[in-house]
Amino acid sequence: MPDQNRTAREWLQVLAKYRDPDPSRSTYELLVTMVPFISIWAVALWVLQYSGLAAFALGAVNGLFLVRLFCIQHDCGHASFYANRKVSDWVGRSLGVFTLTPYHVWRRQHAIHHSAAGNLDMRGIGDVTTLTVDEYLARSRFGRFMYRVYRSPFTLFLLGPAYIFLVQNRIPYGLMKSGASFWISAMGTNAALLAGVATLVYFGGWTPLLLVVLPTWIVAASAGVWLFYVQHQFEDTHWRKNEEWQLHEAALAGSSHYVLPKPLQWFSANIGIHHVHHLYSRIPFYRLTEVIKEHPILDESQRMTVSESISCARLHLWDESQKKLLSFRRAHAMYLAA
Repeated sequence: MPDQNRTAREWLQVLAKYRDPDPSRSTYELLVTMVPFISIWAVALWVLQYSGLAAFALGAVNGLFLVRLFCIQHDCGHASFYANRKVSDWVGRSLGVFTLTPYHVWRRQHAIHHSAAGNLDMRGIGDVTTLTVDEYLARSRFGRFMYRVYRSPFTLFLLGPAYIFLVQNRIPYGLMKSGASFWISAMGTNAALLAGVATLVYFGGWTPLLLVVLPTWIVAASAGVWLFYVQHQFEDTHWRKNEEWQLHEAALAGSSHYVLPKPLQWFSANIGIHHVHHLYSRIPFYRLTEVIKEHPILDESQRMTVSESISCARLHLWDESQKKLLSFRRAHAMYLAA
């Protein structure tokens, strides 16, 4: 069957051949990320005795390597990094200490996101809060103001990421009544994190934490949230009521193909090929490029460049009648000014 005639569900059979990870390649990808990450932190701590600014810059740049480590943790959660689930889980748990993300909590939250992305009746966990135009108009003036504050770039890409990774991730958010395993994951990550921070502060004081480690975390958190945002918050994304929603169609049509410069594509571990990932999450990140190379129609689907992605930050409300995301200004002109 020609690729252009395939439905989202029919693509599953095509993509299945890409699902098997190569353990040697996975280990290589882990090492070429982790070794520079630890090395840059070590160099930054050494440089700190001569220049706080240089140490800060190194810490900030290291945020890019932490983004990649998070993406590897992400693949572990999908069991796509190693075929052996136990190995994947232990790698994921270990990386969670560096990424400030309790592995089993995040894996469950992310599974909910994958199972409900684009479903207007199942919003709430693992996504960016998005109101429909009607929901927004039904709010009080204060309610609209608070939603505007939430959807502002400052909240979404600076304050919000810092809060999520530094504060919210310390508890099994959204899963606090879902069993002890999620509390064990969160508290175990917290204990390991506390031990690492305490050791750093004991031997070096607070300055290394504030000038080297914290910038790494903040840059990685903000960059990671931006990537997640543009993967689903674009004008022609896909949202439907439950009765009209279909899992595979929502996965393919509701996820972007974020075309990044090669260095940024490497640091983000091909996560920009998000439409393919959402349709078949068992494909290792290093095989996603094979998919779009061998199936050009997927390479062209939902393409978004960096310059085009900037406009996504100005989209705020889902218009159910037009099936598009609108800015506050456009929604106001269409529905309030009349």
